[in-house]
Amino acid sequence: MPDPKIEIKGLGRSFKSKESKDDFWALSGFDLTVEKGEFLAVVGPSGCGKSTLLDLVVGLSKASAGEILIDGKPISGPALDRGIVLQGYALFPWRTVKQNIEFGLEIKKVPKKERGKVAERFIKLVELEGFEDHYPHELSGGMQQRVAIARALAYDPEVLLMDEPFAAVDAQTREVMQDELLAIWEKTGKTILFVTHSIEEAVALSDRVAVMSKSPGTVKEVVNVALPRPRRIKDVRNTPAFRLATGQVWDLLQNKAHESEADDSAEAKSAKPSFDIGNEILPDAVI
Repeated sequence: MPDPKIEIKGLGRSFKSKESKDDFWALSGFDLTVEKGEFLAVVGPSGCGKSTLLDLVVGLSKASAGEILIDGKPISGPALDRGIVLQGYALFPWRTVKQNIEFGLEIKKVPKKERGKVAERFIKLVELEGFEDHYPHELSGGMQQRVAIARALAYDPEVLLMDEPFAAVDAQTREVMQDELLAIWEKTGKTILFVTHSIEEAVALSDRVAVMSKSPGTVKEVVNVALPRPRRIKDVRNTPAFRLATGQVWDLLQNKAHESEADDSAEAKSAKPSFDIGNEILPDAVI
């Protein structure tokens, strides 16, 4: 039987517009369920509200309509049952690797000795042994992101929210980090909601991919990813199931682009589109 961890029902988020008397709706009528222990990715055109969605799930902003439930209970703000990893790392520059990882544990008032043991375990999990006393500026981008992931996991949140966490690293490091995230997820069984611009990344990592429409963002369709677990990125890229899922997601996004063009006025057509699929012919495109 399905065991929902996150339930998003009729979610809407509006902002005051400087150019119009009407409010601007970033999200409207957004419905999505994430099962316990599921890895679900979210993709969509630029400006469709992906990051706004994560802000609402974290509890950093308040919904204008609808609700978000965690284990059947409405969220009322940030809490330690949710951890977040951003693309900019957001590490404290004055703290060492170990001290950064201990931060959430300090908030939970975990005793110092126990904090140290937990930090050591997660330093080992993300393979940063020997770098415990290094500061963020002494680490590569990939290493900083490992610290951010370890910090988010160390205080044992039930849900891990990730907003394009690998966008700032090079392609080779990105694939290494993707594999490391999969390994961590397989070991911890956390529920992950993962926002990305890359269709390939979404399919390679997730159980399902939620495809969003343009603003106001809503869920256009959810694509199932029939790839085996455990998995590694290089092993799945050339499989029929991978090509099928990436093709489905690509078609949904491309069709949405065509629909938008048909609906736009002549003036809007002459303006720059909200996202550009350019000459890319396969779903490794960044949208």
